[in-house]
Amino acid sequence: MMKEEFLHYVWKYKLYNKDSIKDQKKDKIEILNQGTHNSDSGPDFFNAKIKINETVWAGNVEIHINSSDWYVHNHHKDKAYDNVILQIVHNHDKEITRTNGQLIPTMEIKFDQELLDNYEALIKRETWIPCQNEIKNIDPFILQNCLETLSFERLEGKAERINRILQQTNNSWENAFYIQLARNFGFKLNSDPFELLAKSLPLTYLAKHKDNLFQIEALLFGQAGFLDEESGDNYYESLKKEYLYLQKKFKLIPIEKYLWKFLRSRPGNFPSVRIAQFATLIHRSSSLFSKLLEIKTINDCYDLLIVNPSDYWENHYILNRDSIKKSKPIGKSAVDILLINTIIPFLFIYGKVKGLQDLQERSISLLENIKPEKNAIIAKWNDLGVKAGNAFSTQALIQLKNNYCDSKKCLNCQIGNYIIRKST
Repeated sequence: MMKEEFLHYVWKYKLYNKDSIKDQKKDKIEILNQGTHNSDSGPDFFNAKIKINETVWAGNVEIHINSSDWYVHNHHKDKAYDNVILQIVHNHDKEITRTNGQLIPTMEIKFDQELLDNYEALIKRETWIPCQNEIKNIDPFILQNCLETLSFERLEGKAERINRILQQTNNSWENAFYIQLARNFGFKLNSDPFELLAKSLPLTYLAKHKDNLFQIEALLFGQAGFLDEESGDNYYESLKKEYLYLQKKFKLIPIEKYLWKFLRSRPGNFPSVRIAQFATLIHRSSSLFSKLLEIKTINDCYDLLIVNPSDYWENHYILNRDSIKKSKPIGKSAVDILLINTIIPFLFIYGKVKGLQDLQERSISLLENIKPEKNAIIAKWNDLGVKAGNAFSTQALIQLKNNYCDSKKCLNCQIGNYIIRKST
């Protein structure tokens, strides 16, 4: 069954038969400019330019399966479509008009049937990715170019969340970074409560006590809801006493303890351990975002971010419960995740906003120097013969799988585009 998105694809990439392009009145049409594809509301292509006989028209293009869809979608009543200069259709079954009753030229688009056959063959497959049978034979140049584009696309996508946080923090990069870093300290399982914790405890309050790790721990564990027991060991009692004082001082309201998840997590990833590590990082690194702007190499990142929590946590994974003595620093693999999901996107977007090209290039260089991620998606790509040498590539492969393959957006994918057009 014909899909409108396929007609968009044919029009966008000029894959229609150009031998005889005429409108419904058999007037010759010359396409001077296809227009810019619009993914939001309104006509499908903006700022197109066409020539009908000897007259040049500039405006928008709308695409439908049937020309009568113009009325089904009520475009004849919408002034936003009055600037449409051409309707492209698969089947012309009805004349269309603007709101004032003026006729709009309509063109039945013709294309090679093999294009449609190749496309339908792809999207009908129920394999892990639609092009699973062809991916090994894709030209390496096309694959590499696709992955490079997708990696940048993924970085740009992360900008949307960062921009939302910036709006919430009055465009404070330090505060926005603090909230996003806290969220990613939750490593998916506890990302939401970690973000709530950061939002409930402004960075300015922590900054007032940045030289005192004990007070930072008291604030964080108290706000996390972990100091609600009646009694505990000496360290717990001291933390609770200090928190009650600071809570009153800053008029703080803690989040609910039940939000934190311990199940299906290794002890080293318990939220209590992560909060202790986060406290030490804040204690060691005032104006952390400003310091990260100065880093040059991946080792600089490790030196700054790999920290050990306070001595109490050598014998504990949870407050009030002793354990075998073991150091609990943030591991390199955890730092890599923080770099990929928080630090590098912030550096890249900050560089873009501030016009600092060197900072954008440095962020990409950092991503290229991180080992490839290890997860189920990357393992499957490896099985299919698509090997990633660094995190820059694994980020691209994750973007490809989640944003294109899963929803079968082969028409918008460079690889899918290559496969669909290969024989035509």
